[in-house]
This record gives sequence, structure tokens and C-alpha cells, in this order.
Amino acid sequence: MRILGIDPGLRITGFGVIDKTASKLAYVSSGCIKTQDGELPLRLKSIMDHLNEVIVQHRPDQVAVEQVFVNVNPRSTLMLGQARGAAICTAVLNNLVVAEYTALQIKQAVVGKGHAKKEQVQEMVKRLLQLGGNPSTDAADALACAICHAHGGLGLGGMSTAGYRMKRGRLV
Repeated sequence: MRILGIDPGLRITGFGVIDKTASKLAYVSSGCIKTQDGELPLRLKSIMDHLNEVIVQHRPDQVAVEQVFVNVNPRSTLMLGQARGAAICTAVLNNLVVAEYTALQIKQAVVGKGHAKKEQVQEMVKRLLQLGGNPSTDAADALACAICHAHGGLGLGGMSTAGYRMKRGRLV
């Protein structure tokens, strides 16, 4: 199975493609889509166009997308949600199954603790995929999302967390 992981962002959207064969993971590709400052519709179109190129080139079977977290600035959250929507729409328009994971689920599945730092995620992605160096933080987050999906969304001690969310440190 080939999985495309996406770490959505309006300025930088990370993507990572891995192959899962039995229990083995293999790195295929990763990178970042950087949008130019300007009008929102054009930035969203840029994300969609570039993700479509990645999908056409690598032909993933499934897509995993990081869910939006609510941060202090509601405007930033809204903008991030729109970039995420563009990524999901691109996958759906290509008839791909989309799974969604929280940052906590992704970090738990890849690092073993939900509040891991970005550097820890980069290091574990490098180790799990046997990369020669650390990918950029956005690409590492996207690859981590794909790895989480490859593991069935498993985190929190091997319990499937797909379809659940965290609220005040509890799975609900």
C-alpha cells in the first residue's frame, strides 16, 4: 500500500509518500509546497495544484491528513483549516480514501509520546524510514502522518485511536 501523508499549512504544506509492505515501511518521496503571499484563493489553488502533481506522480492508495488544532489566534486556525480543506478536496477529487489524525495521535504512533518535540519526530522518522538525514520539519510531520496511518492509527499503548479524539488528555 502506498500512503501520502499531508501536513497542511497555508504558507508551507508538507507531503510525504511511503510504501507499506507487510510490516515494513519504505520511503518514496517527501517535500514542501510553499505558497506565495497573496490572495487566499490563489494560495489554495497552488496547494491543490501541487498536491495533484504529487498524486499523479506517485499514485498513492490512501491519504492521511493531520487534523487542525485550535490555537490562540482564531484567524490562523481558520486559515489552516482552509489549507487542510484544499488538501482533502484534492485527495477526494482523485478518488482517494482520506484518514485524519490529530497531532497527538501522530506523535504517539511515531515517537511513543503525544507531546514530543519536532526534533524528536524528525529523528524517529529518519530512523523508521532509514533516511540519510533529517527531512525538513514540515516533510517530517507529513511522513509521520503517513507512518501513523500505516500503523493503523495505533498509539496510546497499541490501542487503535482511529475515530477518536483527545480531550483534556483523555480519549473520547
